[in-house]
Order: sequence, then structure tokens, then C-alpha cells
Amino acid sequence: MPALLNDPVLGLGLTAFALLLVALPLAFWSLSGGRSSTAVRLLVAGANLCLTAQLVLRWWESGHFPISNLYESLCFLAWGCTLTQLLVERSWPSPLVPAAATPMALGCVAFASFALPDRLQEASPLVPALRSSWLVMHVSVIMISYAALLVGSLLSLAVLFTDRGNSLELRSSSIGSGGYRQAQLATPQLQLSSVAMPAVEQLDSLSYRTITVGFLLLSVGLVSGAVWANEAWGSWWSWDPKETWALICWLVYAAYLHTRLIRGWQGRKPALVAAAGLVVIVVCYIGVNLLGIGLHSYGWFFDS
Repeated sequence: MPALLNDPVLGLGLTAFALLLVALPLAFWSLSGGRSSTAVRLLVAGANLCLTAQLVLRWWESGHFPISNLYESLCFLAWGCTLTQLLVERSWPSPLVPAAATPMALGCVAFASFALPDRLQEASPLVPALRSSWLVMHVSVIMISYAALLVGSLLSLAVLFTDRGNSLELRSSSIGSGGYRQAQLATPQLQLSSVAMPAVEQLDSLSYRTITVGFLLLSVGLVSGAVWANEAWGSWWSWDPKETWALICWLVYAAYLHTRLIRGWQGRKPALVAAAGLVVIVVCYIGVNLLGIGLHSYGWFFDS
């Protein structure tokens, strides 16, 4: 433990974990009170700054983009999740957002700090195929897309548990949010009164917009990955397990957007599709890595 605390990179990761660990119960406490908490936002922002400093320091120490092992990858994903959460809260300061999104960042940092073996936490040199300018472009875009998709899916999941006893009828468009004007016929003139959108409609709109951003970034990441693969291995697509699951992830969220834009679904139906996407991302990102198979795996279970 003393050696762990003397390492500033691991120490910053533990600090981010502690901040998120304090923020999580406060987020649920705020949710029970129905009011957003400035303290929770400050704690999450502090965790994001710690993760930023950690990644920059690891980058400076190793001399390459901090994505050489699963520890760095998980910390980068946690950084993306906290940043996405803060941006979403800026759009809609509701206690539902940190209550839904904070567990993901906390889980990433906890898994990276306490579950991974020491050899996967230490910085390692890049293999020749990764020594390319495409590394920063491809991996950073993919990881940020995963963060946006995860946060958006968690917000969609929250839609399923919000006002479960009531039928859900959304009045806003897929993109719109906020409020609208309700007409009331009176004598002798027509009166208009403002009606605020309920929380479930705000969640539905925010999840849609967040997933849309994540889907666009994922598309850019897949294209850049194909170009890089052709440059490194002479093949645009090799049906590597990570590539296959990334394609499945893209198809699931394409189906989500199709149901929203073409079929006009809102509320709980597309939320179920987003929940399925959440499972696919976990398999694509964590499952393939831990099985130690394919060109994109960091290895663990079957690595001697």
C-alpha cells in the first residue's frame, strides 16, 4: 500500500475513486429530496480533474498516449463518463442525472484500481502496430463515444424506472425539451399558459441527444479504425472479436435511432433498445479484453 500511494498516477486514481465514492450516496440523497446538489457536481468535477491530471502525467511518463493497458483505458473511460455527466447536467441540472451516471464512472475507477493485477496497472511500451499517429485519433474517439453511449443508455434506463405506475405519453419531439404552451379556450379570448415538461420527458430527450452524439463519434471511430487497420495489417476489416462486437454495438444504436427518427418511438420502447446497447458495450469493451482473445485485447484470464 505505501508503494501504491507513492505512485502519483495511481494516487490520483484513488483520489478520483474517493471523490466519486462520496458523490454517489449524496447523489441518491439529492434524488430522494428532489433537488440537484452543487456538492455532487463539485465532487464529480474534482474527480474529472484528478483523472485528467492522471492521464496527462501517465502520458508524460510513458511518452505515448495513455492507452497501453486496461488500467489506462478504464481511467480514460471514467474521465469521459464524468465529462459527459457534467455536460448533461449543464443542460438539465436534475438529481436524476448524477444518480444515473455516477455509478458507471465509479465502477470503472474501482475496477481499474482494485480488480486489475499490478502488471496491467503499470505503464508498458506500445507494440509496433500501435506506434502510429492514428492511436490518439482512433482510440480517443472510440472511448469518448463509449462514454457518451453509456451515459445516454443509463439515462434511458432511468426512464424505465421513472413514474412506473403511470402510462408514459411524451409531448415533446425527439430533439426538443423544456416546455410548451398549452392553449385554454376562455371567454371572450384565448389564453395561453406555460406547462413545464416532466422529468421523464427531459430524461428521454437528454438520453436521445447523448446517444446521438455517441453514435456519431462511434461511426467516426470505426472508420478511422478501419483506415488504421489497413495501414498496419493490410486489411480494412479482419472480423477480430473486438471489431465484430463494435459493429454489433453500432447496429444496436443504429436500431435505437431508427426507432426514434423513422418509427417515432419515445419513452420506454427505445429505452429498452438502449439498455440492450449498454450490455453490448460491456461485452465489447470488458468481455473481449478479459478473455484475452483477438488483436485488440489487453489479455488477462488466459494470459500466462
